[in-house]
Amino acid sequence: MDIIKTLQEEFNLKTFQVENTVKLIDEGNTIPFIARYRKEVTGSLDDVVLRNFHERLNYLRNLAEKKEQIKRAIDEQGKLTDELVKDIEKAETLTELEDIYRPFRPKRRTRATIAKEKGLEPFAKIIWEQLINSPIEEIAKDYIDLEKEVNSIEDAINGAMDIIAEWISDNADYRKYIRKETFGKGLLVVKAKDKKQESVYEMYYDYSEAVKDIPGHRILAINRGEKEKFLSVKIDAPIDRIILFLEKQIIKGEGPGFEILKSAIEDSYKRLIAPAIEREIRNELSEKAETGALEVFKSNLSQLLLQPPIKNKVVLGLDPAYRTGCKIAVIDETGKVLDTTVVYPTPPQNKIEESKKILTELINKYNVDIISIGNGTASRESEMLIADLIKELDRKVHYIIVNEAGASVYSASPLASKEFPEYDVGLRSAVSIGRRLQDPLAELVKIDPKSIGVGQYQHDMNQKRLEETLQGVVEDCVNRVGVDLNTASVSLLQYVSGINNAVAKNIVEYRETNGKFKNRKELLKVKKLGPKVFEQCAGFLRIPESDNILDNTGVHPESYDVAQRFLDSIAITINDIKASKIKNIRKTIQDIDGLAKSLEVGLPTLEDIIKELEKPGRDPREDMPKPILRSDVLELEDLREKMILTGTVRNITDFGAFVDIGVHQDGLVHISQMSDKYIKHPLEVVRVGDIVKVSVLSVDINKKRIALTMKGI
Repeated sequence: MDIIKTLQEEFNLKTFQVENTVKLIDEGNTIPFIARYRKEVTGSLDDVVLRNFHERLNYLRNLAEKKEQIKRAIDEQGKLTDELVKDIEKAETLTELEDIYRPFRPKRRTRATIAKEKGLEPFAKIIWEQLINSPIEEIAKDYIDLEKEVNSIEDAINGAMDIIAEWISDNADYRKYIRKETFGKGLLVVKAKDKKQESVYEMYYDYSEAVKDIPGHRILAINRGEKEKFLSVKIDAPIDRIILFLEKQIIKGEGPGFEILKSAIEDSYKRLIAPAIEREIRNELSEKAETGALEVFKSNLSQLLLQPPIKNKVVLGLDPAYRTGCKIAVIDETGKVLDTTVVYPTPPQNKIEESKKILTELINKYNVDIISIGNGTASRESEMLIADLIKELDRKVHYIIVNEAGASVYSASPLASKEFPEYDVGLRSAVSIGRRLQDPLAELVKIDPKSIGVGQYQHDMNQKRLEETLQGVVEDCVNRVGVDLNTASVSLLQYVSGINNAVAKNIVEYRETNGKFKNRKELLKVKKLGPKVFEQCAGFLRIPESDNILDNTGVHPESYDVAQRFLDSIAITINDIKASKIKNIRKTIQDIDGLAKSLEVGLPTLEDIIKELEKPGRDPREDMPKPILRSDVLELEDLREKMILTGTVRNITDFGAFVDIGVHQDGLVHISQMSDKYIKHPLEVVRVGDIVKVSVLSVDINKKRIALTMKGI
C-alpha cells in the first residue's frame, strides 16, 4: 500500500508536501510548530489540514500493519494465495479487511464448528457443489453416527445447513453487496418501548427514515433514547432483494438439495449476516454522526476560546445563587483578586438594599468598570439588581452575562484549591466568572473542554477521541494567540507547542525562584527544557519585558538573524519597531520575491516576519467581535414579534444557532431562518461569539422558548 500516494490523492497535495509533512511528524514536531514555522516545507498547510492529515496517516499506517498481520495469520494456516494477497492489498478500510479475514479467523464454537466436529463437512460440500442426482435424504443416511450424536437424517441435514450458512456468511463479496444494499435501501425504524411514558424522545416514538439520509444529530438523539431505554431501534433491510441475490449467486438449478440451500441461505442471512451488518451500519452511522458533531464542537470551542479579552478593566465577578447568596470577587486589570464577599439579594433573604450598598462600596473603592454575571441559577434576579444599581451609580459601569459552564467544575478542582486555598468553592467561581471576561482563553484552559458547554451529545461520543480532538483545538488556539511567559499559569503553558505538564511546572518554578524571564534564551535554563523543546515552544512564548522586541512577537529565534538583515535592508532599526514608529512595512517593498531570495529565506516566513514587525505584541483576538456590554435589563415578556435585536451567538448545533439577546433565555435561530439562500450547516453563516442582528419570530413564555430569524434584516 502506497501511503504517500493515497494521502496525496485524498488531500490533493503535491508529493513533496506529503513526504515532508510525514517526515516532520515522525521527527516529533508538533502540529502548531509545523503549521507556523515550517510553511516552506509543507507548502503552507494550516493546522486544520495538518491535524486531519495526521489522523489519516495514523489510520493508513494501522491499516497497512493490519494487512501484514492478516497475511501472516493466513500464511501460517497454509492458505495464503496470490488472489488473497491481491484482495488484502486492495482493501481500503478495516471493515473490508475483516470481511476477507473472516473465513480464516479462529472461531469460537458455533453451530457450524460443532457440525464439522460431527463429520458433516463432506456432506455440506456435496450439497454446496450441487453435482448429485440422488435424493439428499439417501446421501444423508451415510452420515448418521450415533456416537457423534447425528441420530437421524434430519440431524445430518441440519448440521450441513449450519456449515453452509457459515460459508455464506464468511463470503466477503456477499457481505459487501448486502452492506451496500442495506445502507442504500434500508430504513432505520424507531419505536417507543412504552408509548405512555413521557420523554424528550416522543417525536421518535413511531419514526422511520432512510438509512442513507438520516442526519447525524438525529442518529445521536436516537442512540441516546435507546441507551436510556425509551426507544427500540432496528434497520429494515430489503430482505427479498438480498435473498434473491444470494440465491442467484449460489443455486445452480432446482436439483436435489435446492430447498436445503434456500433454507441455508435464509438462515445465514437472518441469523448470521443481518445482525452483524446492522451493527456495522449503526456503528458507521454513529461514527459519522460523532465526526460531524465533533466538527461543530471544535468550531464552537475554537471561537469561544478566541473571544477577545476585555483588557485594562477592573471587573466585579458575580456568581448568582439563591439560598447561599451571590458570591462576589473584584479583580484588577491583571487578574489579581482585590476583594471578595457574599451578598443576599435573592430569595429567601431578599436583602436587596443591603446588597446594593455593599456592591456600591466595592465599585467605588476599586473603580470597577464592568460587572460580569454568571448565567446560572438566580442569574435573572441578579441581572435585575445590577441593572437597577447601575442607574443609581455616579460612575459609568456596564454589565455582561457570561456563560458560566464549567466554572463549578473548575472551582471544585485541585487546581482551583491550589490557586485559591483561602476561598470556598463559590468565591472561586466568582473569580473565574470575572476572569473569563478579562482573558477567556487563559481562564477556560483550566477547565475540561467537554465541560465548557458548546457541544452537542458530547457525553455520547467516544470519550478518548473527543478528549484528543478537543485538546488539539485548545492547543491550536493557545499557540495561535501566543502566551506571556511571565504571567502564564501551568494550565496555559502546558498547551504551548512542545511543553508538557512537567515542563510547564518547571517554567513556573524557575520564574518564582529567579524572577521574570528576561529573554527567550533563558528558557534553556529550565529543567527538562532542552534544545528540541525550545525549538518547538520558543516562537509561541512572548516576553513583553525583553530588551529584544522580537521576543514579544511570533518571530522564531531561528529567524532573528533574518529579521535583523531584513530591517537593515530597508533601513529600519529595532528601536523604530519598539517605538511603534513603523506602519505598513509590506507596502514599501516592491519586489518581495527578490528580497526573500537575497535574504535566503522562504517567502511565507518573510511574510510572517513582516506581519509581526508591523504589530509587535499584537493579539489576534482583537479582530474578533467584541462582547455586548449592557446597562439595562430586557424581560421575556418585553419581546414582540418582528422586534429587531442584537445578540451574541452562544452555541451552534446541526439544526441552528442559540443567540443571547439579553433576556437570560437564549433564542433559537433554526437553520431554515439563517439565510435567504440554501445552507447545509449553520457554520456556513455564523460562529460562536459572532454579534448578529435577529428578529423575533415567536415567544412561548410558558416553555421559555424564543424563535428568531436572521432573514431580511
